[in-house]
Amino acid sequence: MSEWTSRYPTGVPCWVDLGVPDVEAGLAFYRGLFGWEGEIGPADVGHYTTCTLGGRPVAGLMGRMPGQEGPVAWTTYLAADDADAVIDRVRAAGGTVLVPPTDVLTFGRMAVAADSTGGVFGVWQAGDHKGAGVVNEPGAVVWNELYTPESARAKEFYTAVFDFTYEDMSDADFDYATFHVGGELRGGVAGVRNGPPPHWATYFAVRDADETVDRVDALGGKVLRGPEESPYGRVAAVRDAQGAVFNVIAVASNPNDPQ
Repeated sequence: MSEWTSRYPTGVPCWVDLGVPDVEAGLAFYRGLFGWEGEIGPADVGHYTTCTLGGRPVAGLMGRMPGQEGPVAWTTYLAADDADAVIDRVRAAGGTVLVPPTDVLTFGRMAVAADSTGGVFGVWQAGDHKGAGVVNEPGAVVWNELYTPESARAKEFYTAVFDFTYEDMSDADFDYATFHVGGELRGGVAGVRNGPPPHWATYFAVRDADETVDRVDALGGKVLRGPEESPYGRVAAVRDAQGAVFNVIAVASNPNDPQ
C-alpha cells in the first residue's frame, strides 16, 4: 500500500470526511463498497468514525447536525502547518471562513472555509492524527480536484493561500490544470460552466470500475455517469445511498495488497 506516517506538507490534500444522516448506514455502505472498517464514535463527538483500510485511516464519517443545511457531500481537507495562519490568508485572498480554527482534542486543529469562488474545503493541522494513512490504492483516495466556473480566480486564491503552482492542460473544449505543491503533483482544477456549484470532488481508486458500480447499485446507491474510459483509467461518477456524490477510477492492482 501507499502509506503515509508523517505530516502532509501544507496545501496537500490529506483527508476526506462525510457528514451523513445515518452513520451506521454510511459505514455499512462503504464497508460493502470498499471494505472499510471502523467503530462508530460516541454521540458527544457527532459519532465521528475513522474508517480504516488494511488497518490504516482512510476517511471519516460523522453525523449531520439536526437542521444542518446543504447537500450531503464529501469534504477535502488541505494540510496546514499552522491552521490559523492559513485562515488569515483565506480571508486576505477573498475567501470565507465557515468554521474558525478549532482544536479537536489531541488529534489536530481544523477549520472549514470557502474559496473566492465558493468551493468549500477543510484545513487540517495535524496532531496525533496525521491524515490518511493510505492513498492511491484500491479503496483509498487517489485524486482530489476542484470544480468551479471561475478557474482563473480559484487558481489565484489557492496560490495566495497555499502557494500552488499549475500546469495547464486545457484545450479548446476543456479548461483544466493540475496543481502542484513543492513541485509535486497533488490534484486538479477544472473550469466547469453550466454545471454544479463550485466544489471539491473526491476520487477513490478501485480495481474494476464496472464491478464497483454494480455494487453501488446493489448497496442502494446510484450510478450518475459511466463507467467510461479516460486517459487515466476507467472512471465513473456515483452517489451513495444517502446522497453523497463521489468518483471511482480503476487503478492497477498491487499483488502485495492484502485487500
